[in-house]
Formats: sequence, C-alpha cells, structure tokens
Amino acid sequence: MTVAEEIEVTLEVGQEKDLPAEPYAQGEGVEREMHAILEIGVRGRGGAGLAGGRTPDGGPALAEVLIVDTSRSMLFPPAKLHAAKDATAAAVRLLPEGTAFAVLSGHFHAAVVHPGPDQPGLAVAGPGERAAAVRAVRILEADGGTAIGTWLDLARRLLKDHPAPVKHVLLLTDGRNEHDHRAAMTLETALDACEGRFVCDAWGIGDDWDAELLLRITRRLHGRAGAVREEAELTCAYEELVTGLLGTAVPELRIRLTPTPGTVIRQVKQVVPGEQELLPTEGPGRGTEYITRAWGEEVRHFQVVLAADPTGRERGEDLQLAAVEVVVPDFGHPVRLPRPRPVLVRWTDNPLDASRRHPGVRRQELYHQASAAVARAYRAWLRGSDGRAVADRELARALHLAADLGDPQLLDALRRIEDTPGGGRIRAGLKDVDWQHLILSSAMTTPPRHPAAEPPPDPGVPPDADALVECPGCGWLGPADSVYCGGECGRRLNGPSA
Repeated sequence: MTVAEEIEVTLEVGQEKDLPAEPYAQGEGVEREMHAILEIGVRGRGGAGLAGGRTPDGGPALAEVLIVDTSRSMLFPPAKLHAAKDATAAAVRLLPEGTAFAVLSGHFHAAVVHPGPDQPGLAVAGPGERAAAVRAVRILEADGGTAIGTWLDLARRLLKDHPAPVKHVLLLTDGRNEHDHRAAMTLETALDACEGRFVCDAWGIGDDWDAELLLRITRRLHGRAGAVREEAELTCAYEELVTGLLGTAVPELRIRLTPTPGTVIRQVKQVVPGEQELLPTEGPGRGTEYITRAWGEEVRHFQVVLAADPTGRERGEDLQLAAVEVVVPDFGHPVRLPRPRPVLVRWTDNPLDASRRHPGVRRQELYHQASAAVARAYRAWLRGSDGRAVADRELARALHLAADLGDPQLLDALRRIEDTPGGGRIRAGLKDVDWQHLILSSAMTTPPRHPAAEPPPDPGVPPDADALVECPGCGWLGPADSVYCGGECGRRLNGPSA
C-alpha cells in the first residue's frame, strides 16, 4: 500500500469542561460526572477495502457466514423464501476470490448448506464454489420453528479458528425467536459465546419480525439491524450491505482511556450511528481499552462518562481527567493514528457555567426521549381504543423531538404512521410491522449539527522521543509533548496555569 493509500484515523473530543465544585444539596456527595463525545473517523485514502482482498501473508481478509431463516413461516407467503434465496445468491456472487464463506439454514436447528455438513471448515470463494453455493441455496426448503441461538452458535464454531481479520455474519429472519425455550442453546447463551468473535448484521423480512430482537442481537455483536418493506427489495439491500462490507478499512479499532488518579470510568458507549455498549478490557498501565470492529470509511461517535471528586482541586483551571488514544492492532497495512487527546474538567462555583452541556450529549438525550416516546406509543396502540389517546400524545411528542433533532429519516418514519401531516394522530389500519420499522428507525442516530468544540492542539515540531517533562504541581514525569499532567493533579503543563 502506498502512502497515498495509507489509512488515516482521526479523533476529536467534544465536551463542556465546567462542573460544579460544590454539592447541589446538603448531605450529597461531591463526586461529579463528566460527559464527553469522541468523534472518531477512518479514511481509506484510496485503494481497495481490506475485506475486498487478501492479507499480506496471502490469506483471505474476510470470512463470511450467511444465515437464511428456513422456518415454516417463510412459506407464508412463498415470496419470502424466494426473496431470501435471491438475496443470498446475490451476496455469494459478490464475494471476492479467496474469501472464506459458508451458507447456513436455520429453523429448530442450524445446518450447513454450503460447503455441506460433511465438509470441515469454510468454503473458499471461486467460480466453482460460488456456483455450487448458489445451487444449494436454490433448493432450500422451509420447515420447523425459529431458534436463533443455535444458528449463531454454529456460525461461531465455523469462524472460531479462522485467521481472517474480518469475520462477519449476515442473518435474515421473518419471525420472532419463539422456540428459544426448546433450543439446544438459548439466544442469550449464544450471544455471550459469540460476543467479540464476529460482527453480525440482522435483517427482517415479512410482516412478523421483531425489531427489539434484531436490535438485541446487533447491539451485542456490534452490527446493524435493518429490514425491508417489500420482499423484492431484499436483493438490492444485500448487495449494498456486502459492497459496504468489502470496503472495510480497519478490522478492529480500540479506544484506550487512561484516567488520572482519582478519576473513575463510568461508561463508554457508541452513540452514532446507533447505540452500543462497549465492554472494557485491560490496557497497559492504568489504561482501559474498548474494542470496536469492522470500520469502513466512516465516522462514529462515542460517549464517555467519567466521575471525579473536586475536593481539594483548583477552581477555574483546566485539569485532565483522562487521556484518550486510538489503537489499531497490526493487520499488515499502514495506519496513521491521531495524537492522544485529553478529557478535561474545570471546577467552578458558578452554577451557570456548570449548567452547560455539549451539543452531542444533549442530542443523545433527545434520541433517548424520542425512542422512549415511540415505545410508549406502540404499547398504547396495542391496547386498541383504550390506548388511542396515549398513543397519539406520544406520537406527537416523538414528532416534536425528531423536528428538534433535525433528523429527516426519523421524521419520515414517524410520518408514515401519522394520519395527516402535522396532525400528530395515528392513522387507522396500521399493522404491527409498521411499528417494527419505526422502532428500528428510532434506534438510528445521526451526528450533531456542530463538530466537536475543542480543536486539536497544533502538533508543531515533534519533540525528542526521549525527552521528558516534569509537572511543577505533583512532580509527575511524562513525554515532552504532554499537554496535561498524567499524575495526581492533572493540570495543564503549558500556558498561564502551568
């Protein structure tokens, strides 16, 4: 890969630094929470995506498992099963030469459709293997029930020892996980076993799929949930999804947080393009790492919540609560990483200063409120005429929030269930699936209108790699390019407060 094709990762930290230094009320503790938004981007800078080719040692960059729901309900109407076959065949044809892949069918149990139950491991994409896989898909039949945990567990076992840096599962279902209690492995057990092993995108088709089920799977397995309104749309959706997957630039990206003494990491979660909780893993020194996977050329936002005690700290001075780094494990391609950035606090006795919130944090609160309003409207709608007034009121609230957010996709989804434009009332004749599409839409988020407020520091001339700087406040020693102390006081090491 040439310099022009080098992958670049960017990092911005957005926050309002002021927090109250005094308790809100007598008897309350003084620990405060700082909320910051990390804006992380990946730019491919030309060249093919990682998953569209091979690793430097010649192995496949992508291992793909396609799961087709073949429960009996896929026959009602038969167009669902036909669409599933067409879309799966289209996805197989798009797999590049050398890609490791398998096709599974799922009902009460899971079975390997290709390369076949008697073949160990995964197939290797080539003209013959792709054609054989398409033939096997074409003769699929539907019977039995739905037990998705067993489907995911078979995918896990197939992918377990494969060396491909990008491991991906694409799951399609038309129903609800109604036979989980009879399955050899429950969905929750399977998700525990599969988490961190691969990325899974889950799609719904037909009129009886469950949005919360798809979101439950994809939030645990770091994928995205989607659905089609018409069966004929599935092939195009699959082609777009696989094309995007083949553009994967970075298989794994880690967010490393190193808190200063006295700072506690409360939470790290992805908030754009959808909410996903990130689990901590141990990093070097005091650092904690949070793993994210399968990055194309895109920007994602993450919310970090840190807790700290202002007792004994300076007022009105920028102090570092934690350092943020982006780490990309070696996968044989050059990556330009951003410099570490600080998450800061400025303890203040001014309640007006302390009341400000970063726009990105406020935006996530509005999305939570909109999603909750949609959920309440749906539950009220299920009660029929008894819940009509509540459902209308919650729809109107969700519409107001979507307008405040300026989110055209969410507004469009809400207006699909509105009786008349601007009326704020639910139209008659809705089906349950209309609500499922709305629940998926309300789970998607878009970036705030304004970029992160804090500009990156001017790197200037790179310092001597062996040079150190000593903090005048606590004596901490660190790299000469450190902007903030990483020791007890967290103070700024240059400028008027040094």
